[in-house]
Amino acid sequence: MTAPSHSSGPVSPRGTEPQEGPLPAGMAVLANTGWQILLTLGLATIALGVIALVWPGATLRVIGVLFGVYLLATGVFQLAAAFGTHVPRHLRVLHFITGAASILLGLICFRGPLESIFLLALWIGFSWLLRGTLETVAAASDQTMPARGWHVAFGIIGTMAGIVMIIMPFASIATLTFVVGVMAIVLGLTEVVRAIRTRVEIGHLAPVTATQRRRLFHARAHPQH
Repeated sequence: MTAPSHSSGPVSPRGTEPQEGPLPAGMAVLANTGWQILLTLGLATIALGVIALVWPGATLRVIGVLFGVYLLATGVFQLAAAFGTHVPRHLRVLHFITGAASILLGLICFRGPLESIFLLALWIGFSWLLRGTLETVAAASDQTMPARGWHVAFGIIGTMAGIVMIIMPFASIATLTFVVGVMAIVLGLTEVVRAIRTRVEIGHLAPVTATQRRRLFHARAHPQH
């Protein structure tokens, strides 16, 4: 005859689910910081999008300067890698040529805004052309690739966009600036909405204050002596 088993603690009634408790103080501070950062990034992204739409010429000049700085920094790192001991000998020449070309193109970008915008458009165009061609060839040659049709379609679109960017660099880069500005505004609005929703959810999970804890403590019945 088996003895009845005894539970080690009180058994919760069936049909009840654990409710979300209040956030600890440390988690509340972290959550508040998170939604504030998200809101700041969203507003900054909206501001950048508005600037790109209102002042496209100035935006392109700034982007051209940043592109020149990027090329110079890339070239310096490539030259440094060419003289590194960890790089194989057959790759040092490639690093040296790539670094020298990047530095030369970066210096050309600082000659004027037209040169920088032209080089930026060619850079984007050849990147899209190469990526679209590789994606199309890979999807067409591999019949087992998942979503093969989509890869072929995106590859063809990328290839055509790269060709248009190379043929009409200034018109294409202006259109791309407009598209980027609109996308930045949409993305910024999305981040702001997410930040507001996060703030509302944090408000429902506010940490327990000392007054509430003291009130809960005194609400217990005193034992009778």
